[in-house]
Amino acid sequence: MTRFGYTLMTEQSGPKALVQYATAAEQVGFDFEVSSDHYSPWLVSQGHAPYAWTVLGAVAQATSRVELMTYVTSPIQRYHPAVVAQKAATLQLLSDGRFTLGLGSGENLNEHVTGEGWPPVDQRQDMLVEAATIIRELHTGELTTWEGNYFRVDSARIWDVPEGGVPIGIAVSGPKSIEHFSPLAEHLITTEPDAELLQAWDRAKGDTSSRKIGQIPICWGTDRDAAVAKAHDQFRWFAGGWAVNADLPTPAGFAGASQFVRPEDVAEQIPCGPDLDAVVEAVKPFWEAGFTDIALVQVGDEGQSAFLEQAAGPLLEKLRAASA
Repeated sequence: MTRFGYTLMTEQSGPKALVQYATAAEQVGFDFEVSSDHYSPWLVSQGHAPYAWTVLGAVAQATSRVELMTYVTSPIQRYHPAVVAQKAATLQLLSDGRFTLGLGSGENLNEHVTGEGWPPVDQRQDMLVEAATIIRELHTGELTTWEGNYFRVDSARIWDVPEGGVPIGIAVSGPKSIEHFSPLAEHLITTEPDAELLQAWDRAKGDTSSRKIGQIPICWGTDRDAAVAKAHDQFRWFAGGWAVNADLPTPAGFAGASQFVRPEDVAEQIPCGPDLDAVVEAVKPFWEAGFTDIALVQVGDEGQSAFLEQAAGPLLEKLRAASA
């Protein structure tokens, strides 16, 4: 059965609001919750970027049932992989085993703040392989020393480590990334409903037991025109695609890159307004492609509570009925 999740969008809400939304999402029946991990919002109008790991620690204590996940953390520049390993282990303990560590090669928007320059994509992929290997080693609880091409670890040990470590999902986009990451992760993360990509992952893993985790934005609201305007204001960056989104360094850059994206262009990509059946149709390609887990992003902080109180329950019923 397909599982449906709720996105804690750190770019559009403050930390206390995110914890409130997390508890409401659990109560209304979402199966899991994913959190973005950003240093900056995509656009200035979104207006937020609290520290995802602090928020998730609070969410772990405020909830009891939903699974939690980073979607995604990049352990190649802003965070050293040894630090990611420690905080993932801690969060797994705080959540009583409900946490999955979602990893990816990151975006310049968040990583450039360290002033080290933004590596080309092939180097980022190699760095992520090394980082994920280090995290795996540290989650054994054993003393670890590592001398690699990109990272050093000197006599490190995770002292509070959950039994069995922490399950890892890694973001992939094509055959090369599948080859690199399938040995290092239990689960797949990707952004497009591409059945061939999922099947290639299963072949690389040698079985079909991996979770395939995707995400789709929606903008529910009682007034469709207002919902389209909100989606255009806060999510027009989405139209650029990840080949562009990974490399732009600032919200100003995203504003410039998306200045010619029209509201109708956004409405073609993101279901907007009160029609829940339209949302179901937009999500449908994901479960048809073989995704096991699909997280929804409700665009905008304003109206988030109304979505959870009024629309989320009926929407989940429709999604589960259709995907069954």
